[in-house]
Amino acid sequence: MMSNVTKPLLCIAHRGGPQMGPTPLPENSLAAIARALAFGVYAVEIDVFQIEGELLVTHDRRLGRVVSGQGIITDQSLAYLREQQLDNGEPIPTLLQVLELVGDKALLNIEIKGQNTVPALKKILQDYIQSHQGSYEQYIVSSFDHQQLFQCLQELPAVKRGVLIEGIPLDYAACCEPLNAYSFNTHLSFITPELINDAQQRGLKNWVYTVNHEEDWRYVQSLGVDAVFTDKPDALIAFNRQ
Repeated sequence: MMSNVTKPLLCIAHRGGPQMGPTPLPENSLAAIARALAFGVYAVEIDVFQIEGELLVTHDRRLGRVVSGQGIITDQSLAYLREQQLDNGEPIPTLLQVLELVGDKALLNIEIKGQNTVPALKKILQDYIQSHQGSYEQYIVSSFDHQQLFQCLQELPAVKRGVLIEGIPLDYAACCEPLNAYSFNTHLSFITPELINDAQQRGLKNWVYTVNHEEDWRYVQSLGVDAVFTDKPDALIAFNRQ
């Protein structure tokens, strides 16, 4: 176990890494993502909801915390949502805008939040890759909705899948097997050596969310975790350089 202690933790900018440096930026904003990319993160993680065939990049089911407006996001029209803003004045980004911003600078982890997302995701990714000579290797799709991940396996088999859980299943990482998953994305509060070891034995990458403090980085590093989702990519990159 101790042989893994010095392995650097790959840095995934959680929701674009909004808490970097002295000036926070809105989560899932183009400004936050651009800043994280400039720091050389391994990956950027975003969240998407499907609205009228468009994929909007935002985390919350309900408007009002990060995005202006009121109500449940999936109850609103696309026209109404296009009028809303983040605290920095940005409109809600679209997945296409994020694809264009990230390009090939980092891996992009697209977390499915809302229902009925896969058809729109398939179309947007296919169109972008064809028009930009891109590669499906740049992307990983994750979700707590394992039904939609299974749909991704069928509809977008070239895109890696990250299986999100919050807790410790009775059968550890077995849920990843029928999804032919790439990574097992687990919650910091529910992580044990047994869970990590089981995932490693299944050939899975271990990605842990959301890890923002040095003592926690040291802990997951000691377990041999591969990557962490963090709101503070600059601090994690500095930690890796110690």
